[in-house]
Amino acid sequence: MTELEQIHQHIVRCRRCPRLIQWCRDIARKKTKRFVEWDYWGRPIPGFGDPKARLLLVGLAPAAHGGNRTGRMFTGDRSGDWLYRALHKAGFANQPTSVSRDDGMKLRDCYITASCRCAPPLNKPLPEELENCRPFLLAELRQLKRVRVIVGLGKTGFDSAVASLYALGRFHNVRKLRFGHGVEYNIDESLTLLGSFHPSQQNTFTGRLTEPMFDSVFARARALLRRESE
Repeated sequence: MTELEQIHQHIVRCRRCPRLIQWCRDIARKKTKRFVEWDYWGRPIPGFGDPKARLLLVGLAPAAHGGNRTGRMFTGDRSGDWLYRALHKAGFANQPTSVSRDDGMKLRDCYITASCRCAPPLNKPLPEELENCRPFLLAELRQLKRVRVIVGLGKTGFDSAVASLYALGRFHNVRKLRFGHGVEYNIDESLTLLGSFHPSQQNTFTGRLTEPMFDSVFARARALLRRESE
């Protein structure tokens, strides 16, 4: 078993946040009508993707009837529909849709993780819950040694990436890194941080985030990685 796989096991077994654990279990028990036949995952969710990835995505948290149901990041919900379509278009995924853990989805040179590993009520983890999850993100960053581009999906994902990089000593002035769609920061000579609006329905249904806007982030990530390999 690799160290990354061990981290995944620790995440699934985590019980640091009783409020979140109870919420995930309650949702898994009550379900929703359209997924009544599903056996919900109902636990913390590990990261997913290529252990040798150069692109790392940091999101917010699993959706109650998305990742909390399927057991995989951005799988089985509208946000995932947007994300995997964009990743496939940019060459980071082998298919444009993901509906379950056994649907054949494979990420290429890409790894997906989250700020909070449990589905939170109202999609709003508490500050202390984010802090409880932070060590898992730090552990993943230590193992994902080839990462050259990080995309923070939404302000929480972006801020979690910033806090983690700061904790790892990658830079020393947090105040200069402010979230916005399309922002780009050179952390050091080998790492770039990008910001993107989260592909939540709150953003996609209102037009705040459009497909061209979202695609441009991954096109930029691809260009940076292409330049890095030259």
